Amino acid sequence: MAKEGNFFGRDIISIRDFTRDQLERLFQSVEDLEKSPNSLDDLLRGKLAALLFFEPSTRTYSSFQIAAATLGMQITGFASPATSSVSKGETLHDTTRMFEGYGADCFVIRHPMPGAARFAAETTDKPVINAGDGSREHPTQAMMDLFTIRKAFGKLDGLKVGILGDLKYGRTASSLAYALSNYDVELTFIAPEALQMRPEVRHFLQQRGTTSKVERDLRNVVGGLDVLYVTRIQKERIPDPTEFEKVKGLYQVNLAALKEAKPSLKVLHPLPRVDELAAELDATTYANYFVQAAAGLPLRTVLMSLVLGGGAR
Repeated sequence: MAKEGNFFGRDIISIRDFTRDQLERLFQSVEDLEKSPNSLDDLLRGKLAALLFFEPSTRTYSSFQIAAATLGMQITGFASPATSSVSKGETLHDTTRMFEGYGADCFVIRHPMPGAARFAAETTDKPVINAGDGSREHPTQAMMDLFTIRKAFGKLDGLKVGILGDLKYGRTASSLAYALSNYDVELTFIAPEALQMRPEVRHFLQQRGTTSKVERDLRNVVGGLDVLYVTRIQKERIPDPTEFEKVKGLYQVNLAALKEAKPSLKVLHPLPRVDELAAELDATTYANYFVQAAAGLPLRTVLMSLVLGGGAR
């Protein structure tokens, strides 16, 4: 497993906080777990994980819940603010302090406000794992995405990656771009101007020396891509409903759209999908999004074990 010194006791707030070496060690640890699926069972028995999801989730909540249970942890918290005192106006600060008082050993927090996870980390000495905050960060999703691509190609260096859809409001898109800056890749951002990647992300990539370009039409670039990362239009995050009406249904990735693609192209999607990714791709060799989703469980299991000092058996 990865050396605990890289992860033990630390907050997982932004993918930008991790080096290439740390990510590679994490991925090796996940591969080790896949080879020995029961090697971490009950490793954190007696620990308490507080899952505080101020936004609804299926894959992220469930994978963290199962990961904690696999590690032998007790689980507390809520999967939706409607089932908690948040619906009565309780603040993130008070919620975090309350669960800390109940003996939580770590927090997994999903929140609609950018910076919420970092704020929570400042209110507690316990490790905080960001399960998605606002339109900015989703570090464990980015780790899953890198791991999935690495597993498909046996490498990350040298790949050409297209990220398509809502790049302005989609936190998975920006987190993946940040993560890929640790590798020698070429990025293409495929979106209309209104949904293009935010300037601070482009600036970060430029500082890291990562090559990126902007494109509006998938057909112009699909033939050169190794990976196509598709995202849905983030209706819940677009502040102006009229803006959403202008861009909804703008893209659909189907077999016709991939007519010029390499046979080896892999299509990823953080899910859930709406109408931007056709079901007809599910049975093709392009489809890698269910493999991607499945990677969430072993990766988050390993990550929690390292953050809480489980180490290797």
